[in-house]
Amino acid sequence: MLRSTAVSADAGSGSASAGLPVIVVTGMAFEARIARGEGVEVVYAARADLLERALSAAVTRGCSGIVSFGTAGGLAPDLKPGALVVADAVVGPFGRVPTDPAWADRLAAALATGPLASRLNRGPMGAVAAPLISADDKRALHRSTGALAVDMESHLAGAMAAARGVPFAVCRAVVDPAWRTLPSAATAGLRDDGSTALAPILRELLREPSQIGALIQVAVDARAARLSLVQAREALGAARALEMRSA
Repeated sequence: MLRSTAVSADAGSGSASAGLPVIVVTGMAFEARIARGEGVEVVYAARADLLERALSAAVTRGCSGIVSFGTAGGLAPDLKPGALVVADAVVGPFGRVPTDPAWADRLAAALATGPLASRLNRGPMGAVAAPLISADDKRALHRSTGALAVDMESHLAGAMAAARGVPFAVCRAVVDPAWRTLPSAATAGLRDDGSTALAPILRELLREPSQIGALIQVAVDARAARLSLVQAREALGAARALEMRSA
């Protein structure tokens, strides 16, 4: 059985017998559902303080490594929705936090076959404390950091891994490309716990109906990102690439 606690963890039943679990960190409930699996404990929340609290509790219980997994905003102009980024470092509020090179290589190798091969990218991941909405802001962050994509959780995951001395990795799928400015309705329904409420989105559309076309495009992009995440999780599981291996 998998146990599920919002803003906390979903632990796979095999983690006790197989050793300490890998903690997967993400921001949204649907990403957490994709990430679940044996030997994995998923921690998620959209609000940073809630995520940090849940992550700290999970790490205190014990883990063999931490992976940041989920969607990201595109920064590199050539990355389309659904592109995958396996990061070699995270550049954000805590400076540059490197990922574990051997683990990143294993993640990339698992994704470098089949339909995911053409979507795989290696390079730095950006991290921010608040959503990056406009195309201008995305271009500016790409120029200043060289990051391929950006999210709001990887810097927290990386900092925790560094503080606890455990390996760290990042695998993210681009949802909104660098050239797209998000309509305000796209983020209106995000709850602190990572779930989505429909009513605020509808209110935003009623306030500004001209957003409907852009919101439909966001939904199309989100579907591409979700498909890549599902396929990536299946590939990582099949290759056992999320497991930490003994030296």
